[in-house]
Amino acid sequence: MLQVVLEELLESDHVYFQRPGNILMDDYPVIRYELDDVNQTFADNLPYRSDDRYQVMVITRKPNDPVWRRVLALPKCSFERRYVADNLHHFVFNLFF
Repeated sequence: MLQVVLEELLESDHVYFQRPGNILMDDYPVIRYELDDVNQTFADNLPYRSDDRYQVMVITRKPNDPVWRRVLALPKCSFERRYVADNLHHFVFNLFF
C-alpha cells in the first residue's frame, strides 16, 4: 500500500491522503498525496489494465531535505515541480503505483 511505502521513506506517520481537513500539518517534513489520474489500457473495448497515478507532495522547511530525493528514487516516479509558499518548500512528483 502506498501509505506504508511513504511512511517508511519519511520515517514518520506524517503522511496524509489528500488534504486533511481537521489535522494541522505543522510538524515538518510531511508527505501529502492524492489520486491524480487513472491510465487505462483496453483490449477488445474492455478495460484490460489500470495504472493509478498519484500526485505526491513533500512539504518541508529545508530546501535540501533528503526526503524528496528518497521519493524521487521510487519506481515510476517523476519530478513535476518545486515551489515555496509560506516559507515551506513543496516538492511535487507524479507517481504511478
